[in-house]
Amino acid sequence: MAKSYVKKLSSTLMDAITDKDPLVQEQVYNALCALGESQPELTLSACQEHLRQQEKLAHPHRTMILKAMEAVVSSHLGRLDQSTAKAVILLASNEMTKVKELVGDWQQAASSVLVAVGRRFINEVMEELLGKFVPGVLPHCCVVQTLASLSVSNAFGTVPFLPAILSTLLPMLGLAKQDATRAVFCCALQSFSESTLEYLANLDQAPDPTVRKDAFSSDIFSAYEVLFTQWLQSREAKLRLAVVQALGPMSHLLPNEKLEEQLPKLIPGVLSLYKKHAEAVHVSKSLGQILEASVSVGSRTLEVQLDALLAALHAQICVPVELSSPSVVSNQKEVLRCFTVLACCAPDRLLAFLLPKLDTSHERIRVGTLQVLRHTINAAAAQMEVKKPFILSSMRLPLLDTNNKVKRAVVQVISAMAHHGYLEQPGGKVMVEYIVQQCALGPELEKSESPGPGGEDPAPDSVRSISVSTLYLLSSTVDRMDRVLWPYLLEFLTPAPFTQALSPLCRSLAHLALKRREAGADTFLIQYDGNANLPSPYAITTRLLVMSASPYLGDGRGAASLRLLSILHHDVHPQLGQHWRATLGRLVELLDEHTAETLAQEEWEDKLLTFLQDTLTIVSDNMWVCQLSLEMCKQLPCYTGTPREKMFLYKCIGSVLAAVSSKDVVRKRLQELLEAARYQEEAERQGLAACFGICAVSHLDDTLAQLADFVRSDVFRKSIGIFSLFKDRNENEVEKVKSALVLCYGHVAARAPRELVLARAESDILCNMFQYFNSKVLGVKVETKDPTLKLCLVQSVRMVSHALCSSPQASAFHCAQKAELVAQMMELIKAEPLDALRTPLRKEAMAACAYLVSLEPALEEQMRADVARGCLHSILALPPEPAGDGTSGLEALHMDTARSLEGLLMGLLRRDLTPRGLQVMVEHLIPWIKSPRGHERERALGVSACLLRFSLEHLHVSALVPFHNLGLLVGLFSPRCADLRPATRQEAVGCVHSLLYLQLGYEGFARDYRDDVAERLLALRDGLVHPDPAVLFHTCHSVAQIIGKRLPPDQLISLLLTLFESLGDPDKNCARAAAVMINCLLKERGAVLLEKVPEIVSVLRSKLQEPLEEHVLKAAQHSVYLLACQHCAAVVTSLLGSPLPFDSVTCTLWRALAVSPGLTAQVLELLLEKMCRDVPFKESRPFLLSSAPGRVATVLPLAATSALLEVLACPAAGPAVLERYADLFAGLLLRLSCSVGVQLPRSLQAKDRRGAGTPPATRALEPCSLAVDALQAMLLRAGSEEVVKLVEREGGWELLRTSEGHEEGVARLASAMAKHAGPRLPLAMKALVSTQSCVYEVQRVTSTAFLAELLRSNVAKDLLLLESLLDNLAARQKDASASVRRLVLRGLANVATGSPDKVRAHSPQLLSAMIAGLDDADEPHGPVVLEAMEGLARLLALLEPGELRSVLLHVAIRIRPFFDSENAELRRAAFGLFGHLHRACHGDCEDVFLEQAVGGLAPLLLHLRDPQAPVVSACRFALRMCGPNLECAELEAAFQKHLQEGRGPHLGEFFNVATKHLMHRFPDALGRLLSTSLFYFKSPWEGVRAAAPMLVGFLVLHADSESTPQVDLEQLLAALQLLLKDPAPAVRMSAAEALGRLVKFA
Repeated sequence: MAKSYVKKLSSTLMDAITDKDPLVQEQVYNALCALGESQPELTLSACQEHLRQQEKLAHPHRTMILKAMEAVVSSHLGRLDQSTAKAVILLASNEMTKVKELVGDWQQAASSVLVAVGRRFINEVMEELLGKFVPGVLPHCCVVQTLASLSVSNAFGTVPFLPAILSTLLPMLGLAKQDATRAVFCCALQSFSESTLEYLANLDQAPDPTVRKDAFSSDIFSAYEVLFTQWLQSREAKLRLAVVQALGPMSHLLPNEKLEEQLPKLIPGVLSLYKKHAEAVHVSKSLGQILEASVSVGSRTLEVQLDALLAALHAQICVPVELSSPSVVSNQKEVLRCFTVLACCAPDRLLAFLLPKLDTSHERIRVGTLQVLRHTINAAAAQMEVKKPFILSSMRLPLLDTNNKVKRAVVQVISAMAHHGYLEQPGGKVMVEYIVQQCALGPELEKSESPGPGGEDPAPDSVRSISVSTLYLLSSTVDRMDRVLWPYLLEFLTPAPFTQALSPLCRSLAHLALKRREAGADTFLIQYDGNANLPSPYAITTRLLVMSASPYLGDGRGAASLRLLSILHHDVHPQLGQHWRATLGRLVELLDEHTAETLAQEEWEDKLLTFLQDTLTIVSDNMWVCQLSLEMCKQLPCYTGTPREKMFLYKCIGSVLAAVSSKDVVRKRLQELLEAARYQEEAERQGLAACFGICAVSHLDDTLAQLADFVRSDVFRKSIGIFSLFKDRNENEVEKVKSALVLCYGHVAARAPRELVLARAESDILCNMFQYFNSKVLGVKVETKDPTLKLCLVQSVRMVSHALCSSPQASAFHCAQKAELVAQMMELIKAEPLDALRTPLRKEAMAACAYLVSLEPALEEQMRADVARGCLHSILALPPEPAGDGTSGLEALHMDTARSLEGLLMGLLRRDLTPRGLQVMVEHLIPWIKSPRGHERERALGVSACLLRFSLEHLHVSALVPFHNLGLLVGLFSPRCADLRPATRQEAVGCVHSLLYLQLGYEGFARDYRDDVAERLLALRDGLVHPDPAVLFHTCHSVAQIIGKRLPPDQLISLLLTLFESLGDPDKNCARAAAVMINCLLKERGAVLLEKVPEIVSVLRSKLQEPLEEHVLKAAQHSVYLLACQHCAAVVTSLLGSPLPFDSVTCTLWRALAVSPGLTAQVLELLLEKMCRDVPFKESRPFLLSSAPGRVATVLPLAATSALLEVLACPAAGPAVLERYADLFAGLLLRLSCSVGVQLPRSLQAKDRRGAGTPPATRALEPCSLAVDALQAMLLRAGSEEVVKLVEREGGWELLRTSEGHEEGVARLASAMAKHAGPRLPLAMKALVSTQSCVYEVQRVTSTAFLAELLRSNVAKDLLLLESLLDNLAARQKDASASVRRLVLRGLANVATGSPDKVRAHSPQLLSAMIAGLDDADEPHGPVVLEAMEGLARLLALLEPGELRSVLLHVAIRIRPFFDSENAELRRAAFGLFGHLHRACHGDCEDVFLEQAVGGLAPLLLHLRDPQAPVVSACRFALRMCGPNLECAELEAAFQKHLQEGRGPHLGEFFNVATKHLMHRFPDALGRLLSTSLFYFKSPWEGVRAAAPMLVGFLVLHADSESTPQVDLEQLLAALQLLLKDPAPAVRMSAAEALGRLVKFA
């Protein structure tokens, strides 16, 4: 187009740039850039003209235009001619210097334009800038800034001009009086210097390679004098920073002699700035550049400044670094760079300054010094080579510092030293030891040490983690460290202070050892010659083996220790290689497979002990074994603070002593252990006892003798004597010694060979044990009160008893002390408190008693009873155990104690395995079984179940004997099947199961016989964990049935009497279970109770006096049932006269009438007649002034509905309901329709308000809810459960209760009926069809909604109901009710879903009805029209194009007005129908309809931004359907790709693709599409208004040049200009974007 068009378009955009919204401004900027992409020179020209004409345009808006100009210039710099470039340069220069004041963004934008042009037209830009850079006149600051920026962006082009620039600039420095101006000059000088240095560094690429530093030196020095001598003294901090930033690069350009001359003043001047500026990074950077410049010229005066330099730099490095402050981090890097320069030129002076700083105790100074030292060691390795001993010696005091930050710094320094050979010097091992010490820090040690002012760093940066990493890196990556670390690190394996470092030590040592082995080292990896401090092989073996007992502590020290042990096998003993490699490898694999939580500790220790024993067997060298035992005893004190490891070491010592062949050595070691043991510690006592036990496996006599000798020895007596000096300590400490000795005897008995224990049990073991337990005072035996000694005694008695019982000769052994031992155990049990279970004493004592009971002679009967009662009371009376997952120690103690109790009672029962013996044991449990406390009942039932299982397992019947107390026992346990506790319920069923099998056993059945009836109990038991009440009592009924089938007749009465007693059980569930079982037994077995009936009736009558019990209601139900069988109508009439709402008794009596089908049918017929005969409601005004009358329910139908609900709720009513299915369904559905929104009569409302004194009602009296509930009950009772469930899932029942959702609820009910109750529909439909002439509109609406929904299902066709349904609905098409007419259309459209194959046969009728609906006269924009459009959309897909030819155009034209309807539903339906019209005529679309299709594209595309999501979805569908009919494959593909449901297309991207293909296929449609889009510029919806100009922009973008005449640019520009004033920012943005597209016509 003409040049004027670009001008007008640009002017429009630049006028819009004044928009207040930043996003709109940004879009206008983008549009200008787009215009510039197409016409860069014209756009730039327009921008120049606009800026010249709009002198008063605000600075921010001028800035945006200048930024657009910069973008255009940058993108098309190569296309600009010189004249355009000069014009742009002139404009930008004027804009930049228009005002003297600094206006940041505006002038910066203008400067950027100049810099952009200067990348190509450097001479022209320089000419313009130098024209404003007049000698003697202070230039505009922006001119200087632009020159600086040009030097950075185009150094090769700018540097040749620098001599002229500098010659003009230098005289002006004196004229600059303002700090801001001076700062600009400083920045310029910095940029000039940096550009010059870059130019000189790349002379091979420079246009003039003859340029030298000398050309700039004098000018730079002149500038330097002004900056340093005058401006650096300014009070303005920004200026000082600008000066110092410039001095750094300028120092490289100063003449060498001048630099040397200025250094004495320059360096102190720069250093002084550290005190004036908090952020010192620029100072440090400049200082580093100055130092580099001075070193490069070989300055001699630098040495004089070193002290001040070092002090200032050291102060900066000591500033604490915060990672959140990047400037501080950067400053430290620059400071370290300065130290690097100084280290290279003056290493001696640097170290002389640094190393004394290490002696200070100040944290920051020491940390900073160490940081510099580490950096120096790494950065100046060559200069530090001869200083290594000096540096090492200076680390003495830092190694003693306890501050964590200092420690981390020291570790980092040591790491640097290791890489540079420092640790190979004398004193290097001290550094290695320091690293190991830090590896040994535990978490608590790190936390306890003094933190710095900034607090501790995060855990990953902890001292220990850094030290561990460092140690491994030194051993694995620094080859020169091998000879330093090996074998020196072995010295740290055994000392206790280095325990926490064991894992890293083992890993490093393993790595070093493997490297030596691969390098071909000697056979023995450890060379002891000259290494006297190395631990012996015995010490290494002991240490690593013991530490492996807790394998997951200390970073997995178990696996690390075992791996190292495997590598050192040859050094331990030459014969161990093959065995150790295989065994230790399996142990390490086991550790890798488990975690600390899953590894069984005892099993793991057993595996380690087995490994040790196998090792001793392989060695078979008594001298070696003795030496190992000696080393193990020596290491015992090392584990004082680690009880687990110490216990395991004791076991290892026992295993080694068991392998020693010398008895003298064994006695000596045992004596040493007894003398050195720390008896106050429990782990010590347990470990010592375990050691003696393991040793006794091979040396029983020596072990017993040594124990006896120790008691008689002076050492033992001296210990007691010492204790007696301190009376407070005497009892406690002496008892601990005795406890250990008693425990030793127990372990000896448990481990020693069984054949040897019997002979020594009473004489040598038990006798000595009780001698320590009981002491004599004045000849009187006094028992100890020490709990430890008590527990040790019962543990030892349990171990001795178990050893006696497990001996092969146990049956012939006569334990003379049995009764005394049992009595002693019972005394200890009874002395335990009942408030809590704190120790395992009860468990151990009962386990001991269980073993003792099995020995001969037998206990007396009274003693057995006392034992049973005492133990039961001691355990069952405890408070409930804590809830948990079974893994806590206390919970495990409870479980183990319960197992011990069961074992003891089973042992007592074993002595008398008869019905009498069982009953005796159960009698001890009865008080606990009937306890009011649930936890006691649960425990008692658990014990009872265990005893019964034991009796069954050990039942031996030699002759048929009666189980005379079976009924009593069954009656005791069976009601517990309904206990409140699930565990109790399950145990009760198990008890009954065991009792029935005991009965079968007494009847002569084999033990392996399985009775089908009794086995059903096991299936019932599994369902008692979390049952609801109905399941619970049904299970009780099933249990009673099983009992009734297997109980002997003579036991029935005793069972019933026992159950009658249970009716008063404190647990109401058990009482109800007893009632259920009684009724079941009377029904199943009542025939055999003829003689006992008077007794049973008497008991029942006494219970029926309690009206709240369920069986009282059962009796009343039976009475009313008998009465109704004779007088049904009278009973119904009387009950209907009961006050509303019905109370619970009345409801119960109604339900009693549904017992038999015959009676139920009569009752239903009477109630249905009364419900339907009377009027359903009456019109009444609630207030005199009310405008609309309200509906009030009539009483008789309401009462009949309530009664029907109760009768239908009874399961027995099913057959009668099936017989009257259709009448009941239609009657209740119509009753429901008349109950929606109906109120109760005032009399009933008043009764509700004052109903406090009346019997409680079972249901709320609300007419609609009653009708819904009755309909639900009727369907359920008729077997239509699936209907009820489906409607419930879909929320239909709730919809039926509301006026708004009633129609939808009826539809969902009809759908469910069609799906799950099809055979019932013909009669139900017949009943509903008769309501066509019903007086009540609500009933016509309900019936029409139901019939309409039936057509949605194929059941209408399958049951031959289609024709009659269509005729009936067509007859209602002229109904006065709009709701009925709407539902008729919906029903007719439903044929497309239910009977699609019948649509064509009835197409004339269906189409005429739908088109008539489109022309509904009552409401042209109402719901009937909406229903007609939706119905047509459903029908079109099933009709042939030929059948639609006559209606397509009419429908398309008729629905077009709804595209922009204010009603979103109408819009959605219209767009959807438009899409269905296209789908229906694919491939057979007439040209006239094609015109409709193309004409509808614009509304469809624009409504993709409709505010309503359903409308958008309909537009997507319509566009996809239009695609095939537009005869453009690319357009169709675009629609299919971008408009799929669930995909959110980017509208701009989609419009771009769609309009591209649309303009290619329909170029002549451009004008029509644009005019339609312009119509939507005034749309009430913001999204549509925003989409319209976007569509216009893309249409124009893709239109070809031949289509230009179709575009009215004047109209289009005017419309877009109006949109630029739209209140919505999104619309203005879209308009601006569209304007950018119009560049196509430029």
